[in-house]
Amino acid sequence: MIAPPYEAPRFRRKRLPLYAALALLGAWLVWEAVTWPRVARLRDHHPTTTAFIEHYRGWGIFGPRKTVEWKWVPYSRISPHFKRAVVAGEDLRFFGHHGFDDEEIKAALQDAWDEKGFPRGASTITQQLAKNLWLSPSYNPLRKVKEALLTRQLERNLNKRRILELYLNVVELGPGIYGAEAAARHYYGRSAASLTERQAAELAGGLPAPKVWHPGSRSRGYRAHIRTVVRRMARAGWLWDEI
Repeated sequence: MIAPPYEAPRFRRKRLPLYAALALLGAWLVWEAVTWPRVARLRDHHPTTTAFIEHYRGWGIFGPRKTVEWKWVPYSRISPHFKRAVVAGEDLRFFGHHGFDDEEIKAALQDAWDEKGFPRGASTITQQLAKNLWLSPSYNPLRKVKEALLTRQLERNLNKRRILELYLNVVELGPGIYGAEAAARHYYGRSAASLTERQAAELAGGLPAPKVWHPGSRSRGYRAHIRTVVRRMARAGWLWDEI
């Protein structure tokens, strides 16, 4: 039996939302492809800003943009104590994984239980770098997918020391304070190259919550985490050969 003629337009109207959704998806994929970061460029070019810095500055719609403290320094001008403190505190297996470390999640929880302290971040340094450079501070599943893809690209295109150099230069170390050099000048009146082991531990100890945990903070949790970082640094003497 042949369907009445009026059935065909009704069928097409039912498909319109599907067509619209596919068109929007296609437009979004094109936009992502066009605006996707040129990760390989970071081999020999430094970032001129980051997503986190721009988020902190604001867009100036409801008032003037906030100022930030940020100064790039090469890897050789960052204290080895700070490099050790950050790796020990945030990603102890950094030099052995390829961007993701399932074992680190288990180790972080176990360390927190054993030390009765704040667990170190389960995200690797490479994942944190991808997020800081290009993504939003807010959590959502789509952001995590982009973070995973960018993490793979960072590990594929850059060596470990370059990844660490980038991270140490862009990571937030206090409200409006980004990178080792700006933090060392702000809190201690000295260069990143001259940070002592204790100062390095204090800066690295604030990474889980840099807006409230930083040198000068009276937080008990922050002081306890500094002690945890110091203990991890002492146990990870092999890091001297990696950094």
